[in-house]
Amino acid sequence: MRILAIETSCDETGIAVLENSSEHTVTILGNALASQVELHAKYGGVFPALAKRAHAEKITLLIQEALDQAELLEAGEKAEEGVENTLSFLNEKESMLKEHISPFLTYYKKPALDYIAVTVGPGLEPALWVGVNTAKALSKIWNIPVIPINHMEGHVVTAAFQKINESSFVLSPLDAPLLSLLVSGGHTELVLSEKLGSYKKIGQTRDDAVGEAFDKVARLLGLPYPGGPAVSKLAKEWREGEESRLFELPRPMLHSGNYDFSFSGIKTAVLYTTRDLGHEMTDREKRALAGEFENAAIEVLVKKTLDAVDEYAVQTIIVGGGVAGNTYLRAELNEKATKKYPEIRVLFPEQWLATDNAVMIGMAAMLQVFSGEIKTSALQDLKADGNLSL
Repeated sequence: MRILAIETSCDETGIAVLENSSEHTVTILGNALASQVELHAKYGGVFPALAKRAHAEKITLLIQEALDQAELLEAGEKAEEGVENTLSFLNEKESMLKEHISPFLTYYKKPALDYIAVTVGPGLEPALWVGVNTAKALSKIWNIPVIPINHMEGHVVTAAFQKINESSFVLSPLDAPLLSLLVSGGHTELVLSEKLGSYKKIGQTRDDAVGEAFDKVARLLGLPYPGGPAVSKLAKEWREGEESRLFELPRPMLHSGNYDFSFSGIKTAVLYTTRDLGHEMTDREKRALAGEFENAAIEVLVKKTLDAVDEYAVQTIIVGGGVAGNTYLRAELNEKATKKYPEIRVLFPEQWLATDNAVMIGMAAMLQVFSGEIKTSALQDLKADGNLSL
């Protein structure tokens, strides 16, 4: 069983080819990824129109690259007939995508694939539509069914796949209930599951996501985009230097009695702190403020997660999303969870799989293959939904 996976939810264009090589095992045959970080850096965040254009420009080359890695790319003069007419649905809103993908589909033969998996949401809708329309185009020409995938489920499932070697992963047996902490630039939520594929949201941010707060604090500190790694780097230097605590920030909703989050207030507190200094921040002050911010944000995430473990008798904690790569979050949650609940497992994705990529979309599709419940979509029903929820 082979799946071509497509991810275009934000500012990463990802294509991957995954194979179900043995029971509950996935092998990555091809993986191509293009980042738009430099493109959006001057805006301090992702600019949707530019993201859409960059996806349309890059996605065909990435499909070609991933299929070539998987040894599934076979050229043949006029391999497919009638491509232009079949792709006429792209004329109005995806003319640039059509310009790039039509020659590819005309001159390369249908690869040996069983399914196409594509992110349909949540995310930036202009960006999502590029991936969705690419999946439609491939499906129409190659006559391969499409599996729509929730981006956030990809983050959950990826952490559940344990590494065998550089290219192979096995789906680990998980004790239920499962609790997923999903943390990224657009999401902060706690999701309860009796099994993978079944999700109940028990808490979410009421305003900014934690990753968004990291980016906004980075701008206040004069750090480059993306801000999360830059803030964490300063925070680490502050901790390792054993420097004194110069600032005190709030821990929003730490004792709210529910599992919701709020990170807008802590961002505002950082803003007021920088203003009240009355001078340009020194490097020492930047390190101390970055450290205090990261401490505050991670303390809230960890406490709420462990409170939910208590209430719901959770047996497995899964952490997913871009902020799952934060080394301080990994260390704090691992240490506190295993100390308090030595019997439970805490699962993080591989560092390179924490940020947006197509491998995680393919893994979510493979989960359906393993369960025998493959949910394909008719092409007329395949749509992007920027607000899609688990």
